Amino acid sequence: MKSMHAYFATGCFWGAQRRFWNTPGVTHTSVGYMGGMTNNPTYDQVCTGATGHAEVVLVEFNPEEISFEELLKEFWTMHDPTTVDRQGNDIGSQYRSAIFVTSPEQFEIAIQSRDQYQSALTSAGIGLIVTEINAADSHTYYLAEEYHQRYLEKNPNGYDCHSTTGIPYPAKAISK
Repeated sequence: MKSMHAYFATGCFWGAQRRFWNTPGVTHTSVGYMGGMTNNPTYDQVCTGATGHAEVVLVEFNPEEISFEELLKEFWTMHDPTTVDRQGNDIGSQYRSAIFVTSPEQFEIAIQSRDQYQSALTSAGIGLIVTEINAADSHTYYLAEEYHQRYLEKNPNGYDCHSTTGIPYPAKAISK
């Protein structure tokens, strides 16, 4: 079967990329910028907040080994999707929570998973999910500079800021 892909924004892309590259069934990852209005932005430009881009991880995966839903379970629990433009000490629109899907089916599954995770968060007394869910074909993915690619592989003790709600994703499967 042909590999599939999606884009995930969970704050700083370094730690998210490592989590995804260590996920069985993920065949490739890269980091970049998406969701903004500036063509070919640089990291310095994105960090100003003026470009409108989020730091994202492109995740390519083999759907025979891992489902999109399983990637979403990882996505929801690796960061705090209830904070606007922030993950831990990282503050700014480039650190927002977002999913850029590559098919109508992915869109529906992402919405269902968001609603399912929101139920778990609500039961725990945690606020509303603010994650954007967008079609990837409406946005251009700009590959980040080489020094950002697999940054934590090159710098094992490097910065990995990810907050979490501490609430696991519900065990109940999403219906398709």
